[in-house]
Amino acid sequence: MKLALCKFIEHHGADVKDNSLSGRVLKAPEHFLDREGVRQVFAEGKTGRRDFIRRAFAAATAGAATGAAIAQGNPVPPEGGDPHILQLPEHSKGLGQGVATSGYGSPSKFESNLQRRQSPGLTQTTQASVSFAPLQSLFGIVTPSGLHFERHHQGWWDVDPSKHRLMINGLVKTPMVFTMDEVMRLPSVSRFHFIECGANTAVEWGNVAVPTVQYTHGMISCSEFTGVPLITLLELAGVDLKKGRFVLAEGADGSSMTRTIPMSLITAGEVLVAYGQNGEMLRPENGYPLRLVVPGVQGVSWVKYLRRIEVGDMPYAAKDEAIHYIDLMPNGDHRQYTSIQECKSVVTTPSGGQVMLDKGFYNITGLAWSGRGKIKRVDVSVDGGRNWRSARLETPVLSKALTRFNLDWVWDGKPALIQSRAQDETGFVQPTFRQLRGVRGTRSIYHNNAIQTWLVQENGEVKNVQLS
Repeated sequence: MKLALCKFIEHHGADVKDNSLSGRVLKAPEHFLDREGVRQVFAEGKTGRRDFIRRAFAAATAGAATGAAIAQGNPVPPEGGDPHILQLPEHSKGLGQGVATSGYGSPSKFESNLQRRQSPGLTQTTQASVSFAPLQSLFGIVTPSGLHFERHHQGWWDVDPSKHRLMINGLVKTPMVFTMDEVMRLPSVSRFHFIECGANTAVEWGNVAVPTVQYTHGMISCSEFTGVPLITLLELAGVDLKKGRFVLAEGADGSSMTRTIPMSLITAGEVLVAYGQNGEMLRPENGYPLRLVVPGVQGVSWVKYLRRIEVGDMPYAAKDEAIHYIDLMPNGDHRQYTSIQECKSVVTTPSGGQVMLDKGFYNITGLAWSGRGKIKRVDVSVDGGRNWRSARLETPVLSKALTRFNLDWVWDGKPALIQSRAQDETGFVQPTFRQLRGVRGTRSIYHNNAIQTWLVQENGEVKNVQLS
């Protein structure tokens, strides 16, 4: 085993300095705050302190590390042979459960701890809140629908599709109302795209705030969406493309979420009125039965429970684009309609809260994305940006979708500062925190695409840090 791995590492250009090649990673603690802890976080948040959340996470990490060997699951004994090979397990000697025991399949019971999580202390109500996708435990580029991050402004609904309607009005020749059946009978397309909340990584603007990648970057997901190009529906209604330069998309939930979408994005054919996600109907939390898909644009514009599209000749300055979802600049100005999600990446393993249990070979892996097109390259550093190596971009590399990257690394047991830096096909390079703050200051909320740093300590614990 070790000889084969040595040859693999040498073939991929890694430097082998240690004979221990097991590369085991202890998972980060998942849920480290109870209800009382969340209340404590709220109380501290009013004073700008975060001591309690740090202490709670440190305690959870220590508890997990104590049972590290057990947590890794039945390690191979040093001598006498492995009983899990020498003795047949029960599942190899008897009948399993019958076909279609469950009409809709579920994850293994051994994976039940893998969940999207609500950020502790982020909002006062669960109806207007966020849940974060567990990026640290996902593979490839597709987010399972049940782990897709959520952002709600008035809670989610399970809408009766037989009663749902989509209206097209404004600068059109014939205002129209579509039933779900009428939308779904039209020619459809399926495309993979990421959706990222504009406030993803917002808590890191001022300083290190949360311990794991689930909470720093987990307001992003990637799915295959199926639906009808919005331009098709507008053309059926006789849209005036000379006067009509924008549309207003309106949702049917209690917040009546409304967002302005430039017509240029729609005429390009990218904007979809979607009913499908990952091969099935949208989940209720993700906008069932109908939502807008606006590739490359912040998630608030992907209006859920879509009920109306109005064509107009100017931006609508709706509440959530004139007051909220704007960028506060250092001189006091507020930038509006800054919707594009710029090039960004993050290492998901090793990442905050995980523990590296051995010296030796590791696969550094992560995700990169850009709202302006395809990812061109990702560089990875293990010394805080002094030196960079080009990572492998795993296929498929798609426009405005997550891209998985990997890099072979042999850890020598010394402290390391792990970073990733993405570049997209336009030539844009992901900035450092210093570069980004030089333009945006420290009081922003949205569009934080700075390089993330994870500190690997000598004891193998991985922590979220920022370099000055």
